[in-house]
Amino acid sequence: MSARLRVDWPACRAEGLCHELVPDLVSLDEWGYPVVHGEVDESRLREARAAARQCPRLALRLIED
Repeated sequence: MSARLRVDWPACRAEGLCHELVPDLVSLDEWGYPVVHGEVDESRLREARAAARQCPRLALRLIED
């Protein structure tokens, strides 16, 4: 199974919680918006799901194939 984090850009308000929750998967650009890095492996799925659920604007989504 493969999974990726995606950002809903119109909904995102650059609060940075995603980076705090999964800093190895999400960094922040110079304006504080998330930059997602690579696929989410199976060992990180639980953390990635939690980060998507905890996004205050629900702008972070986990897409699982």
